Amino acid sequence: MTGMIKRILFLVALFLHISFLHASIVILNGLTHSYKVEGGKTYKGKISMENTDNAPQNVKIYLQDFSYKADGSISYSAPKTNEKTNADWIKLTTNLLTLQAKEKTELYYEITVPDTIAQVGSYWSVIIIEPVENIQPDKKEGITITSIIRYAVQIITDYNSESAKPDLKFESVRIDKEDGKQILKIAIANKGNLYCKPTATVEVYHRKNGQKAGVFSSQAMGLLPSTSKLFYIDISKLPPDQYNAAIIATDEDENAFALNVELEVKND
Repeated sequence: MTGMIKRILFLVALFLHISFLHASIVILNGLTHSYKVEGGKTYKGKISMENTDNAPQNVKIYLQDFSYKADGSISYSAPKTNEKTNADWIKLTTNLLTLQAKEKTELYYEITVPDTIAQVGSYWSVIIIEPVENIQPDKKEGITITSIIRYAVQIITDYNSESAKPDLKFESVRIDKEDGKQILKIAIANKGNLYCKPTATVEVYHRKNGQKAGVFSSQAMGLLPSTSKLFYIDISKLPPDQYNAAIIATDEDENAFALNVELEVKND
């Protein structure tokens, strides 16, 4: 029993010495930077950031390829692993920054487009902004837990976009109940060669009499070629019943893609 008490006291003492640190870098000018580009030309951009903490913060900067799927998986890989990468077009002014307390600064980058490009459409990569903690000797016993937030800033270049287009496909449609709400989840894939930012809208009709029951929309989300995302639509205002519905995905250029489905909203 004495040994057990000692172990409990040790664990209590250990937890009392745990301290929490957090990264304090924020990006000020958005996580998606898009350019319409021409072969052989150079474009300049910048990422604005701020250190909101009262202590200096080191930041590591590097390029990666990037993709995602509607199941929630996100893939970061070495540059040039994606056939539509533009990572080798991008030159960073530095790979390491130190921001003093409360300091704002800008990271500049340059995009040099090759003279000839095999395919029209979107090319992309991400600039990773990763806070790095200084390694300092700690005289106190215990554990320091550091929460690091990395930012992935998308750099999207659309080459000859007038000849390219998105091609949206509906992969799946389902209704899930979340936090007491009925959520229509629509998986949409971009099978085309151009980045777009679609919104999903559902027009719902009573199956018995054909009367319109309502129109509901998702938030607009960016969708890169060969990727997919899950679009969420709150349909909680629909009473339990069986419905016919038309789902329409419309991008910022009014390109529209439609799917007819049957929906059943249940009580549970």
